[in-house]
Amino acid sequence: MTQVAPEKSGSRTSPKAENGRAAGTTDATTTEGRERPATSPAAPSSEPTPEAAEAVMGLDMVLVDGARGPLRRFVPPARTTLAFAKGLVAKPDVVGKRARYLVRELGRIGVGRSEVEPNRKDKRFADPAWTGNPLLHRLMQAHIATAQTAAKLVDDADLGWQDDERIRFTLTNVVDALAPSNTPINPLLWKAVIDTGGKSAVRGVRRAVRDLVSPPRVPSMVEPDAFTVGEDLAVTPGAVVFRSEVFELIQYRPTTPQVRAVPLLMVPPTINKFYIADLAPGRSIVEHYVSSGQQVFMISWRNPDERHADWGLSTYGRAVLDALDAVEQATGSRQASLQAFCSGGIITAMTLAHLAAQGRLDRIAAASFAVTVLDWARAGTVGALMDPEAVREATERSRKKGYLDGGSLAEVFAWLRPNDLVWSYWVNNYLQGKPPAAFDILYWNADTTRMSAALHRDFIDLALANALTEPGAATMLGTPVDLSTVDVDTYVTAGIADHLCPWQSCYRTTQLLGGESRFILSTNGHIASLVNPPTNPKSTFQVAPSTPASPDEWLAQAETTKGSWWPDYMAWLGERSGEEIPAPETLGGDLEVLGDAPGTYVFDE
Repeated sequence: MTQVAPEKSGSRTSPKAENGRAAGTTDATTTEGRERPATSPAAPSSEPTPEAAEAVMGLDMVLVDGARGPLRRFVPPARTTLAFAKGLVAKPDVVGKRARYLVRELGRIGVGRSEVEPNRKDKRFADPAWTGNPLLHRLMQAHIATAQTAAKLVDDADLGWQDDERIRFTLTNVVDALAPSNTPINPLLWKAVIDTGGKSAVRGVRRAVRDLVSPPRVPSMVEPDAFTVGEDLAVTPGAVVFRSEVFELIQYRPTTPQVRAVPLLMVPPTINKFYIADLAPGRSIVEHYVSSGQQVFMISWRNPDERHADWGLSTYGRAVLDALDAVEQATGSRQASLQAFCSGGIITAMTLAHLAAQGRLDRIAAASFAVTVLDWARAGTVGALMDPEAVREATERSRKKGYLDGGSLAEVFAWLRPNDLVWSYWVNNYLQGKPPAAFDILYWNADTTRMSAALHRDFIDLALANALTEPGAATMLGTPVDLSTVDVDTYVTAGIADHLCPWQSCYRTTQLLGGESRFILSTNGHIASLVNPPTNPKSTFQVAPSTPASPDEWLAQAETTKGSWWPDYMAWLGERSGEEIPAPETLGGDLEVLGDAPGTYVFDE
């Protein structure tokens, strides 16, 4: 979001993030008794960074805007606009103070006496011309001062958290769009034109036309041929050992002489494809698990179309049960552990509650939930941006079409972080005419999938009613869902810089589920907290000996551990995975091998 910087690794969530407002919102500081605008947040360069990738996978609440289109958010609901106006009208002295400050600051800028400067990490204005050229310098300062004043006016309106988020989202997106760095005056454009003899301008126009004629209508974050699935990504050896209309089941080939007796079934999100867990070698979660002696199975969801419009939560819950049955046939183990990511975690938690109600939870040895929100109470910006009218329109649109298009979702995700995921690529791809850098996570993000209309509706209904927090308020396969009956041990992970699934919301999963929980808080954000290999020297995570009711209490007693949580999880899971047994020589067990990994569904378009 505009004027909302990505939280960096190792930072703690700001108070505004905890009370429902966006973390990192531009704030004013006092210097020598004078109010002075805060500096702008950092925007990434064309080089991919973990922060630039954090919006590539999101909380399912963005499904509302995915159906309606993200640009609707540039115009907040009328009642929110009215509340904002009333809040300011009630404080004419404060509004006058802000106006006088801005006029004075613009005057100082005009005569060259302003102290306003961008944050040294703000790469939008990193080129020396922004400070060396008097005209560019003044335009940059005017933008920063105006943006800061606008943000303070939102603070002054003292809105309820949902109206605050809606206005802040709209206002800051507009301010960011108007940044002088996004216009032809950007010195990077002219340097590229001179260096290439004008070829950069031609390439930039071609890229813009290619990107903007079809969804997602945002600058490409990665070239379509940067990677090849099955050659560069999703290359951990294995085989498809089961296929249904809804999913393929991949069994990965052991690489150790001994394996743990109890296998692990991984349930990926229903947004995008499974290989977020099997990226390039050295960055693959699956590869690490297999090398640690774990028997690993992966669900690869089919990309639904209009024929599958009625696939809802129960369809996917049944698929998880079918996968468990297939894992048992392949290994001979009646028990299995589960690890689920994001929306896959919602489905998995409800399926476990169904098993508990059926008296069959003993099939599950342990469960893990990564960046999964089960309690949507004040879950952040995304939850705030939903309103009844938007929900009705969104579900009706997907119902008529039969699915929610993945390209629309990708567009929504980009506009949640426009400085990082729209405007930085706008400058790189169009103004400079350069190709975006190859980054595996962003390639995965661009490999979009559809979501069936029924699942789209079911997820939104769950979130609006916050149904998983009330026993019996939701059902799975006809069974009332009571998450407290899921009394298996659980391993819950979150990212402290995750702006889509706030870590406090993920933490509340430990309170909803029965059994003992171990909560891990990574120093990264939504995606980087998952793709967090032990080879990353900057990674740390926090862990505490217990999970009290309050996330703040947990944080106060947590200790920081250097490294990735992957080995910690393997050690935790190993204690719950039975004895070690000889690794199977062939895959599939009693099942027929249907083909090599990564299967066929992953290539569905």
